[in-house]
Amino acid sequence: MKRRDMLLSTGAALGLSAFPMRWVSAAEGKKPRVLYFTRSAGFQHGVVARKGDELSFSEKVFQEMGEKNGFEVVCSKDGRLFDGEFKKFDALVFYTSGNLTKENRRSPAMSAEGKQNLLDAVKEGMPFIGVHAANDTFRGRGVDPYIDMLGGEFAGHGAQQKATQRVTSPKFPGVEGLGDSFEMHEEWYVNVKLNPEMHVILVQETEGMKGGQYNRPPYPATWARMHGKGRVFYTSMGHREDVWTSDTFQQVLLGGLSWALGHVDADVTPNFRQATPDAPTAS
Repeated sequence: MKRRDMLLSTGAALGLSAFPMRWVSAAEGKKPRVLYFTRSAGFQHGVVARKGDELSFSEKVFQEMGEKNGFEVVCSKDGRLFDGEFKKFDALVFYTSGNLTKENRRSPAMSAEGKQNLLDAVKEGMPFIGVHAANDTFRGRGVDPYIDMLGGEFAGHGAQQKATQRVTSPKFPGVEGLGDSFEMHEEWYVNVKLNPEMHVILVQETEGMKGGQYNRPPYPATWARMHGKGRVFYTSMGHREDVWTSDTFQQVLLGGLSWALGHVDADVTPNFRQATPDAPTAS
């Protein structure tokens, strides 16, 4: 990790092992502004569903995480932001679903130009973090440019169950201290159309899992990759409320966000062939 003149925040604030987070420049005194975008054009998960004007469960938790760790979280479901206003943020975090350019009654759609603006911005260096259903976004036939950017696509899930995540990049920010593997009760996604130009951080161990969807070799579940100049991070965790409040998930998400923002460095050399040699690629 690159050491900079940053104010130090540690995972101890969340009850975690001592994991360094460097968010706010002591010289600039400016908090990073993160857009948490949760528009659902497909299935709407409970943790992003709002009741009236009240923020959803995950929006509240993520804002609390920001307050504790020195960054600001702005929550929105308005796709019109991508016509230009999104560029004022320092990073984008997506918990979305479906074709975001399609209209529905829940929230304003993203324009086709807005989608291209998003893709261009990430390629030019905008940090992008995808959580859970972010890979259930713009999916379909072929490989959508968004899926190519993110690194993989959702292909279904079985019953929620306890399963093992194998750590394949123990030095990546947020994974330090988790050991060789850990178990979590979650709705585990099956990921396909995987871009082999990724750095696999956590692998879904499928042996012993219940459900035909998981009758396949292990595959990436959390990863990081470079898309042009942009740092892209994705984790399949985040379906359940108790996952959002768990130390492990928060540590992984904060580590991915910290890396994406460029506040810590990590080796993201592609390791797909070594970590998950039998997982399905996009080609």
